[in-house]
Amino acid sequence: MLSACNQPKSSNQGQNSNGTSKTTVFAPSDKENPDNLKHITEDLVAPPFLPNYEQAVSGDPVVVEVKLTVEEKKLEIAPGVKIWALTFNGSVPGPMIVVHQNDYVQLTLVNPSTNSLMHNIDFHAATGAMGGGDLSLVNPGEQVTIRFKATKSGVFVYHCAPGGTMVPLHVTSGMNGAIMVLPREGLKDENGNSVHYDKAFYIAEQDYYVPKDDKGKYKEYAKPSDAFDDMSKVFKTLTPTHIIFNGVTGSLTGKNALKANVGDKVLFITSQANRDTRIHLIGGHADLVWLGGSFNDKPATNYESWPVVGGSAVAMIYQFRQPGTYAYLNHNLIEAFFFGAVAQVKVEGKWDDNLMKQISKQGKITN
Repeated sequence: MLSACNQPKSSNQGQNSNGTSKTTVFAPSDKENPDNLKHITEDLVAPPFLPNYEQAVSGDPVVVEVKLTVEEKKLEIAPGVKIWALTFNGSVPGPMIVVHQNDYVQLTLVNPSTNSLMHNIDFHAATGAMGGGDLSLVNPGEQVTIRFKATKSGVFVYHCAPGGTMVPLHVTSGMNGAIMVLPREGLKDENGNSVHYDKAFYIAEQDYYVPKDDKGKYKEYAKPSDAFDDMSKVFKTLTPTHIIFNGVTGSLTGKNALKANVGDKVLFITSQANRDTRIHLIGGHADLVWLGGSFNDKPATNYESWPVVGGSAVAMIYQFRQPGTYAYLNHNLIEAFFFGAVAQVKVEGKWDDNLMKQISKQGKITN
């Protein structure tokens, strides 16, 4: 768990009363020597959940050590549809990493000898070397460790980027995730006041491009690279065969629905590593939404739908005020209901008639 003790000191980028930075984004970050900082290990968990961490911290920066292991695995993404998923730690998306601004991320990337492909990682939160991609290429049977400073606060995508056409082939095979870089003092609302959330969920929209045979049946392959030529042909149509939340159809609905209570402030982080989407919570709103994913900016309020552009993540907070089952979805309703880009949130608590009430039950027309 990320402890509040011995955590990073306040950034030189303080905030105005409205929550925005007092200084220019071009201001240099502090020049700590990371070799002298305390190391902590973050135990990553599978989405939609986040690892243990503190929302606000004080003290010196730390080096947060994380480990991602590449797993090439057969994954049934819909009934009867199996692909070779390329994953970080076995999940689509990969695990959420959480640090604080000016912390250092020390990542060990492991590519077991049982895999067949070269892999690496590009952090959109990092500076230089293609987001770390140039420093992290590993063949099967190799591992590498890189370190970068989290200078920008917000939520950011990471993904495999081994070069050329291999980049979309790996990303659309599931090899992407997100990192959250929280401000040192925690999140601020639209008035610059501290806001604490009760729960957090990570939801990633994944587009797949699964080839079919001449009879219209989805094809299966003996190893990942066998599918690449056929996938490339599907790519050129610019039309996904599947658009799914968290890797597998139904992964966040029914018995897998997210859970909350009336009164909970819930942080939702949504990423899309490849294409644009637009997110909506049916029966609710984005009370606060950090458009573009930047915590350095004042959050917008009361949005009904909000964009997540390809290659980005966006964070929003909603306080649930009524019980019931909510749909959290891509508001291209075709992509939500025909493809499966939808999650559910089941909320328990007392109904508030002041917010909504059925005045008369269904019956015959009387007028």
